[in-house]
Amino acid sequence: MFPSTSPSVLAGTAPRALLPAQWARLTAEILRRQRVLGWFGLALLALLLPAAVAWLLDGRTLDGVAVWTKPMKFLASVALFSLTMAWFFGYLPEERRHSRTMRLLVGVLVATASFEIAYIALQAARGEASHFNRSTPYHTVMYALMGMAALLLTATAPLLGREIARHGDRSLAPAFRLAVVLGLVLTFALGATEGLFMSAQPGHGIGPSSAGAALPVVGWSTVSGDLRAAHFLGIHAQQIVPVAGAAFARLVPRHAVPAVWAFAATYAVLTVLVFVQALMGLPLFAI
Repeated sequence: MFPSTSPSVLAGTAPRALLPAQWARLTAEILRRQRVLGWFGLALLALLLPAAVAWLLDGRTLDGVAVWTKPMKFLASVALFSLTMAWFFGYLPEERRHSRTMRLLVGVLVATASFEIAYIALQAARGEASHFNRSTPYHTVMYALMGMAALLLTATAPLLGREIARHGDRSLAPAFRLAVVLGLVLTFALGATEGLFMSAQPGHGIGPSSAGAALPVVGWSTVSGDLRAAHFLGIHAQQIVPVAGAAFARLVPRHAVPAVWAFAATYAVLTVLVFVQALMGLPLFAI
């Protein structure tokens, strides 16, 4: 999320920690831009607390990982997705924010994300896998529905990108506006494609998740290929490319637009290379 609509302010303040009053203003601004997505993202962040309590109290594991780890990861990831989308809504004129298309986009995002998180949390409470679980007809259907929900969820990103490309605030630096659009498009083009591949290939390219063979927090394998690294890069193009665009707009304003194109292309190629590396069974890092 960004503390100002100005790319120059964004680039200048990003490294500094925000004070409580600044966090309050940032939260109010997010809610002003898109209230439903803002509250939804904040609610997901709030749910991290009971999930963390469950993680501390529930000693069960699944494939060597605490059962509540996955719900916590998804809560954080979807909260960031929702809050970023809410912020980007602010780059649209008021009438476009409340258009039928944008209201539908918000509804799809909230509905699909809620379904995914609810099922992941339910499976965690049961001590059962949510992903790649085809052990019964019920689990097979639910896993397929989760895949469809994830596809629809990420598809909201390029739709918002299209709206910003056509109707976005023209007072924004062109390079930053371009970076927002490209980031949203790449989120779907890269993240959804890799997600679908993983869904179609159960367990393929997803290395062991035991503590001794995985990176902290993310859980990516350090001994074999892991497609989750490429999926992470694809999904978070939504934030990374716009931040780069803001930096270019401030640091090299005369060359910012071609710099954004070059960065986005490089980022896409890097993500694909990480994806191919995982398919070859090679770990991202050797620790």
